[in-house]
Amino acid sequence: MSKNITFLELKYGNIYGGYPNFYAISDASLLVYEIETERIFIESWSNNLDVDIVSVYSKTDELGHTVGKAKEVINLRTRRRKVFKEDFRLDENAIEDAFRNLRPTKSIIKKFMLKNFMKYNVRNILVFDGRRDIFLLEKCQVDFGRIRINDLQKEINQATDYLFSLNKLEKVINFSVDSHLRSTNLQYWLHPIAAKQVMPKSAAYDAARLLMVNNEFKFHKDSFLLNAQRLLLKIQQQEQKDGDK
Repeated sequence: MSKNITFLELKYGNIYGGYPNFYAISDASLLVYEIETERIFIESWSNNLDVDIVSVYSKTDELGHTVGKAKEVINLRTRRRKVFKEDFRLDENAIEDAFRNLRPTKSIIKKFMLKNFMKYNVRNILVFDGRRDIFLLEKCQVDFGRIRINDLQKEINQATDYLFSLNKLEKVINFSVDSHLRSTNLQYWLHPIAAKQVMPKSAAYDAARLLMVNNEFKFHKDSFLLNAQRLLLKIQQQEQKDGDK
């Protein structure tokens, strides 16, 4: 039996001005947690092609509650961001060029994933609302045949009867990161190489949040459920105040 838990996160977006149902992977991260030693390893891959994609993210309040959605355009090579324009469209030749540029990344992503599956003897992967993540990797011919995949969002939903976002759960566990990953009851040291990868809005950052949420939920469940209930009560009270205005 594997003594590791692997947390998988992707970042992806549509080609800016292209088709809305075609997603390009911009970042991928595997965070491996050794249960016995509590050591953490992070493997990250970033797409550096000269392609603009649309990043969609949630605007949240101090409780992690979603108050809106926002879009911005990111160039994968430079990582520069610019304003998203709803009416921007590429012509067919430009779209074909973008597809052609992105095509080799499928084999690169496949090699990255399979290399690390072997390196860390991955047998269990934990995702968060990860159906599209798995689908996009399967389109890259990543084989999950011998790997058990669990979705933490579904587990927490069953325990709380509420569909928590990762942003809300970050508040539930009081997540923070510096040289350590910290939460209400836990802290884990990060090697400096790993710590550099855990940047806000990155796949590694989400994988780190996922690790801490999972371990608070699994190892300190009573505390987790109490804090989750308190957060939901605060959200309900805030919504009631807003409704009374």
